[in-house]
Amino acid sequence: MKKIISFCLFVFFLFGLLTAPAVSQTGDEIVEKMIEAMGGRKVLEGVKDMTLNASVQLISIGLDATVTIYLKEPNLGRSDISAMGMVISQAFDGETAWSINPQTGAAEDMPEEAQEYAKRDFLGNTALLHPEKFGITFSHKGKEKIEDKDYLVLEQTFDDGFTRTMYLDPDTYLPFKVVSKALNNMMMEVEQETFSAEYKKVQGIMLPHSITVFQEGEEFMTSTITDVKINTGLEDSLFKK
Repeated sequence: MKKIISFCLFVFFLFGLLTAPAVSQTGDEIVEKMIEAMGGRKVLEGVKDMTLNASVQLISIGLDATVTIYLKEPNLGRSDISAMGMVISQAFDGETAWSINPQTGAAEDMPEEAQEYAKRDFLGNTALLHPEKFGITFSHKGKEKIEDKDYLVLEQTFDDGFTRTMYLDPDTYLPFKVVSKALNNMMMEVEQETFSAEYKKVQGIMLPHSITVFQEGEEFMTSTITDVKINTGLEDSLFKK
């Protein structure tokens, strides 16, 4: 059961990346280029909620699952995960991360280790467009070659000191790779690399449809997004414990 719970925690991080705050090279110029690449300020400001369906393969424990993710601005999220004949629900209501125990049906707060991760991972487009409101800062770390291309390297720092290193494609200004700490199957922090590919435009927004994750250098998970719906009028009650 611990492995299933940790898988649920990881889903928070994975789909939080779809609306991760923007980054800057020397200032607002690259921020605006990234925002423009993702669809532009007007389009992103118009996103109030998003629903995604995905297939997921958790390679480390040999688990296949289907996931429905619900996101609502500025920082609400929920996932319903179907795996091993069970549906595992978890959510973040803007203050607390919680899940429904599939064995008892009771809603329970998620482990303390997961709470701060959820607060960061579910900052949505509001934080992308106005990072200063959330105490998020960025620093340019130059370029780094991955295979045959030099990617822009930027460090994203949250108000609690947590950092992520983002590698932006210099041609598209879209994220290719993100390196950060994450929780593994044993609820311990490890280094994680997340690669995003197959960007497609959905209602004017560029979203990655293929995501591959490595933990401590080992392939951990792959995910394929199969459907995206935007602005369906999700109610706040969907995310409440």
